[in-house]
Amino acid sequence: MSEAIERPASGAPPWEYASAPESTDIVRLDDRYGLFIGGEFVEPKSGRWFPTISPSTEETLAEVAEADAADIARAVDAARDAAPAWQHLAPAERAKFVFRIARQLQERAREFAVLETMNGGKPIREARDIDIPLAAAHFFYYAGWADKLEYAFPGRGTPTPVGVAGQIIPWNFPLLMAAWKVAPALAAGNTVVLKPAETTPLTALLLASVVQEAELPPGVVNIVTGAGETGAALVGAAVDKIAFTGSTEVGKAIRRATAGSGKRLTLELGGKAANIVFEDAPLDQAVEGVVNGIFFNQGHVCCAGSRLLVQEPVFDVVLDKLKERLQTLRVGDPLDKNTDIGAINSKAQLDKISELVESGVDEGAEIYQPECVLPERGFWFRPTLFTGVSQSHRIAREEIFGPVLSILTFRTPEEAIEKANNTPYGLSAGIWTEKGSRILHMAERLRAGVVWANTFNRFDPTSPFGGYKESGFGREGGLHGLEPYLSFDGGAQR
Repeated sequence: MSEAIERPASGAPPWEYASAPESTDIVRLDDRYGLFIGGEFVEPKSGRWFPTISPSTEETLAEVAEADAADIARAVDAARDAAPAWQHLAPAERAKFVFRIARQLQERAREFAVLETMNGGKPIREARDIDIPLAAAHFFYYAGWADKLEYAFPGRGTPTPVGVAGQIIPWNFPLLMAAWKVAPALAAGNTVVLKPAETTPLTALLLASVVQEAELPPGVVNIVTGAGETGAALVGAAVDKIAFTGSTEVGKAIRRATAGSGKRLTLELGGKAANIVFEDAPLDQAVEGVVNGIFFNQGHVCCAGSRLLVQEPVFDVVLDKLKERLQTLRVGDPLDKNTDIGAINSKAQLDKISELVESGVDEGAEIYQPECVLPERGFWFRPTLFTGVSQSHRIAREEIFGPVLSILTFRTPEEAIEKANNTPYGLSAGIWTEKGSRILHMAERLRAGVVWANTFNRFDPTSPFGGYKESGFGREGGLHGLEPYLSFDGGAQR
């Protein structure tokens, strides 16, 4: 007869995990990475380089070229020279190239996942199970549309590529954001100049090697690295379209810079999403959704459910369940397969999170953080809850972009709608209830581009994503993600 298992005291973790680190042997890093222009890596004309580090160890992983305006012009010229042949290539042939990229991402998935975790700090489970498969899925999806564009938009006329697309992506989902932008642009017949974030350039540069292996014509995809000045140079360059994902502040600056230029523009910006839990919701499921909504990727998610609205009758129950669940979250080495919350992406972002959390305490909100030992090196922040939050608190108004949840209460659906919409942002929202009619009622009235019901952070390449108000305009994913990269000759125009 087996012996009875001695259960731990209430509040203690039910078991201890042995470490399960992912090997980094599969990643072969160069000491230096140049700019990917015209199908090959080249030295920067600027002569400048900068280090890219691992946020979990603060160790330098490699040196990366810092492009200046001359380098950007060189990349745009390469894209412009490659455009005619790429545009006039048979659509089915273009599709083959995009399919090849998708297949290479699948075949090298582990390599990409480990590098994404090393450079970005996110848990390896998330990079392995979510980011890389979704990135490949986007290339597969848009490859399928490449030879069907004339049927995709009935009554709009003949679709033609816009030309050269300048694309600027953030550091929270480096490879996935690249896929969101590069895949539809290529399928539509455009050429690309992509600028990854300065803190996470390595998977974009590894994508350059995939582009080479897929034998895309030189200049169809160009990748330039650098910080804000490099991005500004790309916005001001002779491109036909700018696609930007990042902060609202930078998005506003880009819109001012492109006004009157004739350049196409799509912006996917910040968010302050409301996650709304009604008293009839399946509470255990809702708590898991809330945890996923705010602590996935350390809260480095533009559509993170950073404002939790709980109906008053179940507030105490939900709060207790959340506190209990937070005690089980493991913070630490992102390469450990057991880790739930990895490293904050940079020292600058950690400082921003810390400052906003301090403001919440100073303004009278009540903070809760689970006990956990943080590593001595790297950038770390405990998962955090705030109660006693009012609409006027900074933590309820400003995007924190970290593992910090503000909890408010409501009594009626109308009050929930008013509080949820009381924000300059409008990217996403979540609803938790067993009543289908209430889901439809709420979704119709929430001013958000994406509304999830009884789930959160679900993405699919066939589904459009984007926001309203200061969360930007334009959509990525689905047919809506193709449209910004096409012009229409004849037919009805929009």
